[in-house]
Order: sequence, then structure tokens, then C-alpha cells
Amino acid sequence: MRKLFLLLLLLTLIISCGHRAVQVNGCTTEAIAVDASSDAIQDSAYLSHLAPIKADLEREMNVTLGYAAEPMWVGEPECPMLNWSSDALWEAAKKAYPGKVDIAIVNMGGMRCSWSAGPITRGNVFELMPFDNRLVVLTLTGADIIELCESFARYGGQGVAGMRVTVIDGRLADVTIAGKAVNPKADYTVATSDYLSGGADHMEALTKYKDYWKSDLLIRDLYIKAVRDQDTIRAAVDGRMTMKP
Repeated sequence: MRKLFLLLLLLTLIISCGHRAVQVNGCTTEAIAVDASSDAIQDSAYLSHLAPIKADLEREMNVTLGYAAEPMWVGEPECPMLNWSSDALWEAAKKAYPGKVDIAIVNMGGMRCSWSAGPITRGNVFELMPFDNRLVVLTLTGADIIELCESFARYGGQGVAGMRVTVIDGRLADVTIAGKAVNPKADYTVATSDYLSGGADHMEALTKYKDYWKSDLLIRDLYIKAVRDQDTIRAAVDGRMTMKP
């Protein structure tokens, strides 16, 4: 066995010595614009093939699901869109999860647009949530919840439902769930996305879950259903994520 190993090592050295090292001495780059100047080279036959598919997709995306009573703007540390989306996720999780769901968490980075007052189309929801993230429910200790909220304090806040967070001078001052102070030793269930459950957006505390329940429900589909069910949606800044100097 040892002789075989030495033979293979010798062959490797012989082969490697037979190849000369390649060195890059320079390179050039050229910017190619992707704009209307490229229209002349479009494949007209392919565009004709895509035209009915494009028309069907546009019809589907332009279907009105409901209405926004006021503008649903996005901004830190709290905004109507974060509040509505976290509430909608919380309510959907309560129906899907076999146990109690204490709170819901969504991320500011996941809100990819604002909605104007007026009709909300399917396309608007796809623009808001273009990702195929799925609903999960995590079981965390109160100590983990407090650690999570400390990250909110450091990075400007996130979307929450079922809880209230107060930050003073960049430090976490208070966290309550269902009107009660969070007990570090108690367990709490958190509805969120499978993406955030991996600790994204500085939410490493979510990775400390004691139990992990994953559904096949796309969060985007849950938002589509929420708009349809509510018909006219309303969401206000209510102080659930308060940042004081």
C-alpha cells in the first residue's frame, strides 16, 4: 500500500513538472450598453412567439386584489408597510400553525416597494415580495427574543407583530409580548420567513431556535390572500417599534 502511495505521488510530481505556469500580463474591458440601442438586433420571430405569453402575464399581474386606504410607505424604524406585512404574516401563521403563534417578524430589506393609495394589483404584491420565501414558525427562548431586539436597536428596527419594542439612545429599553415583559426563561413562537430563520439581516438570534416548523406556504401568496380578504387595507404607525434619542 505504501509503495502504491509513493508511486502515485511520484507520478503527480512528474505530471505537474510537465506543465508550465500561466501568467496573465494584462486585460482589456469594454462596456456594452443594454438599452434601446440593442433593439435593432432583436429576434422578431422570438418576440412574436413571446407576445401572447407576455400579454397573458400582464393580464394576470394587472388584476386588482384590493385597495389601500392611504399610502403604504416604507421607512425605519416603523412604517405602514412593515406593520401591515407583519400583521398579515402573523394572522396567516395563526391559521396554518397547529399551535399558538406569539409574534411575527419581517425585515425592512424584504419590503421592495411602497404602495400608493388606491388599487393594489397582483403585480404590486410581486413587486413588494419578489422572493419565494416560505412561512416558518420558530420556538425561541425569551433570552433569544431579547437578543433579537437588541439587534433591532443597533440596526434601526424591523417589522414586528404581537410585540412592542422601545429603544432609547441606541439601546434596548423594553420588550413586551401580549402586553407583558418578555421572560428570558420562557419559550415563545415566532412566525417569520425561512430566509430570516438563517440569521439574515443581522438576525442571528433566530438561528438559536429550539424547534423549527416549516410550511410550503409562500409568503407572497399569503399577502395576496390578505389583500383579497381585507379588500381595503389600512395600516398606521402605532408605536410598536419606537426609537427615542
